Amino acid sequence: MKAAVLHGILRSLPVAPLSAIVPGTALILAPHADDESLGCGGLIAACCAAGRPPVVVILSDGVGSHPRSPTWPAPRLRAQRRHEALRAVSSLGLAAGRLFFLDLPDTAVPHAGPVFEQGVRQIAQICRDHGCGVVLAPWRGDPHCDHEAAWKMAVAVQGRCGGGLLAYPVWGWLLAAGVDVDHERPVGMRLDIAPYRAAKARAISMHESQYGDLITDDPTGFRLPGTLLEALVTDFEVFVRP
Repeated sequence: MKAAVLHGILRSLPVAPLSAIVPGTALILAPHADDESLGCGGLIAACCAAGRPPVVVILSDGVGSHPRSPTWPAPRLRAQRRHEALRAVSSLGLAAGRLFFLDLPDTAVPHAGPVFEQGVRQIAQICRDHGCGVVLAPWRGDPHCDHEAAWKMAVAVQGRCGGGLLAYPVWGWLLAAGVDVDHERPVGMRLDIAPYRAAKARAISMHESQYGDLITDDPTGFRLPGTLLEALVTDFEVFVRP
């Protein structure tokens, strides 16, 4: 399947009510601080408005975005990214006590091994403590190693806790149209987030370190591409079944 076909299928998935996508409490795994807003900002806002706030777990410490900045060494950048995430989810209506950080190494979130298992145990305990009935994680076809690791952790957590499992695409939206995608035809749902589109955009904008204007002394530093924002700040969010 070509990526252009995949994108067309994702954009034409049936629209479902929030209760069909998240029947109880959701646990959202975000590889980095900003993925929660990019992929699920509308859903977070909708869940909070419905009185069923989700739980968000950010896996990595985020320090890989600007590794050569002399004024933003790892401890300062880690604190900044935490601060941004707290502001972002708060703007969507989520209390700070429902946001958790695992501080795994950015760009090296493990796919297996002892640290992976420890992370799965931590997430599974959070899932049990908050009675989460569905786990959401990045789509396994996202072309990013940390996103793939997050999906593997989600599968392992669901295996221990039961409940539902859904994927949200982030970087998969930027696959070139002619690229071959080695995945089955996606099945899932779209959530209408038109009432929360502006709130989602605000939440994304609070991740200031990822826009390139806050940290200017690392020419190799990461910057959220406009094409990604165009793909994700729309009137719907996509959730794919495994």
